[in-house]
Amino acid sequence: MRSKVAFLILTIALAATQPACSLLDSTVDTFSQAVGLSDTAIVIAKTAQIRTSYAVVAADLLEVKRGERLDVLDQMEFEKVIWYRVRARDEENTEGWIEAQNVITNEVLERSQKLGEQFKDQSPQAAGKLRAASNLRLAPEMTAENVLFRLSNGSNFEIMDWNFVPKQQVGDPENPAGQPAEVDEDIAAAKEADEPERLDEKYDIWYLVKLDPSVSPAPAGWLFGRQVELDIPSEIAFFQQNNRKFVTWQRLDSDGQGSTVSADRNATPGNWVILTRTNVSKAIDGEEPDFDGILVLAFDKYNQSFYTVWRSTGEVWGTLPLRVEGSGDNKTFSIRIRHPEGRMDEKRFVVFRDRNRVRVTQPEDIAQYYTTQGR
Repeated sequence: MRSKVAFLILTIALAATQPACSLLDSTVDTFSQAVGLSDTAIVIAKTAQIRTSYAVVAADLLEVKRGERLDVLDQMEFEKVIWYRVRARDEENTEGWIEAQNVITNEVLERSQKLGEQFKDQSPQAAGKLRAASNLRLAPEMTAENVLFRLSNGSNFEIMDWNFVPKQQVGDPENPAGQPAEVDEDIAAAKEADEPERLDEKYDIWYLVKLDPSVSPAPAGWLFGRQVELDIPSEIAFFQQNNRKFVTWQRLDSDGQGSTVSADRNATPGNWVILTRTNVSKAIDGEEPDFDGILVLAFDKYNQSFYTVWRSTGEVWGTLPLRVEGSGDNKTFSIRIRHPEGRMDEKRFVVFRDRNRVRVTQPEDIAQYYTTQGR
């Protein structure tokens, strides 16, 4: 309350000494929401300082660490940076200002938890890490209103889903009007020659990710794909082709122990089902497939090498999620692929072991679903 009164007095003093235009600019630059926030915040930075004010020359009052809870008393935007006035839960109940990027409020946390409810019963589809610090968002779009908080470079996460967003609809800071960027001459020439449209030229990809509590108290959010590097297990990365990239993978021999998408350095190589994608746009009614190829790999522990158990002999048009079920050597995986008549059908593949070799029984009518023959 004192901070609001002080700010009001400061505004009146400025009004007496400055022209109206100057006063407006000053007020906007140091705008306070002036609402009695009744919220708590969790520290997400490794360490952060509670300071005497939000000014550059302010003194440090108390160092807080990741996971500590603070009571939020007020909020201020100063020079386009948001600050919270907080009360720590130490012996002195220290009060001061902390930069918003160092904490996550309970309100924001609840919104992230609600997003995570969408995939609470679903297995992760892939793993990734940030190649640069990036904002975690509530939706796959670049607006200031949907930012949860900023994740640091190198943060790891599991990928639950993704979304292809047409490039002209993305609010790029360098293209705020959302207009299509100028087309490269080589791209234009390719289109004139009736070359297929490339996926990465037409869309930006957004990933819906699940975060471990050690990385973030917020369990879920969306990340812009340009900042994401897929963390493909090294044991299977060799099998990825330049013209056919891995989009999702799951271990077939994990039995629910540990992650199904991340390789454990202490574990022996295992068996994998992998869905792949070419870089050619194949939109039907404005929707792109998540994958167009299927590959099953198994590891021969005697020869210490991988072998191909099964692969699709043509391209399919499929959507996530990939589901793996079963235990031991008897597993199934299910995918949804498009029938030539336009409907989406769920197809189930049976994985089993026969004389120390992994085998796959494919759906009898799988050939009907191939959109293109040959690989």
